[in-house]
Amino acid sequence: MADYTAWIGREELRRDVLIASLLTRWCATLDRAEPADNAAPQGLHWCLCTPDAATAMLGPDGHPRRDDSPGSLLPPLPLERRMWAAGSAEFLAPIPCDSVIERRSRVLSITEKQGGTGPLVFAELAHETFAGETLAVRETQTLVYRDAPPPGSPPAPPPLGEGRFDPAGWDAVREVLPTAALLFRFSALTFNTHRIHYDHPYATGTEGYRGLVVHGPLIATLLLDLARRTLGSETALAKFSFRAVSPAVADEPLHLALKRDEAGFILAAHAADGRQVMAAKAAPRP
Repeated sequence: MADYTAWIGREELRRDVLIASLLTRWCATLDRAEPADNAAPQGLHWCLCTPDAATAMLGPDGHPRRDDSPGSLLPPLPLERRMWAAGSAEFLAPIPCDSVIERRSRVLSITEKQGGTGPLVFAELAHETFAGETLAVRETQTLVYRDAPPPGSPPAPPPLGEGRFDPAGWDAVREVLPTAALLFRFSALTFNTHRIHYDHPYATGTEGYRGLVVHGPLIATLLLDLARRTLGSETALAKFSFRAVSPAVADEPLHLALKRDEAGFILAAHAADGRQVMAAKAAPRP
């Protein structure tokens, strides 16, 4: 097992400003009206303090290269494939338009495990997003790294089956079609150059996916938007957590669903054949 001790506790500071044009583009990307109070809807913070590595510093997958220098937040892991596997957020205060934003990030843990498809490395990060002097969002993010699939492996996810998503038992459902244009716009908003989201030959030929992969935080954003539509409030949630279950492919319908339980809300995203793509939970504001 590699020694990642030097990276535990490593910190990074990024600054940004929530400008009105970003809010407008974010709402346009999601085909929704801008909020009446001109403040950031829940989930927009993922478009702030984004990576800003020079193009020459990008690796073969489009992500910024990692190295063993003191300025690298994460170590140069040898595994080729990367996915945002899970996350949780506490929405503590609104982020008004024109706010000066500061995001403080820290590495909590780096753990090696053996999965069914080979070695895995999980990196857990903590982020605090401030609007001015106010802590607005506190969150954790789990990244997973794995080897590229061996030649001849079946594409992921498997082709759509004969099943169908069943809306019974859900309080609110919404069908969306994550087109390649939507993926491109979300990549632009988040300055995400991971090629699985826009380079079809790379996604299918190199990383072994069945098509362009829908971003995990985009699906999470769509679930947050379902909560907004259902509850009628831009700031309805105090907490939100999600876990990626299976990849979603562009130009195939996604079924978003929400239901109430004793702790708050259960949310999920499913493919057209009923395969679960993401599981999520949320707690309302008191």
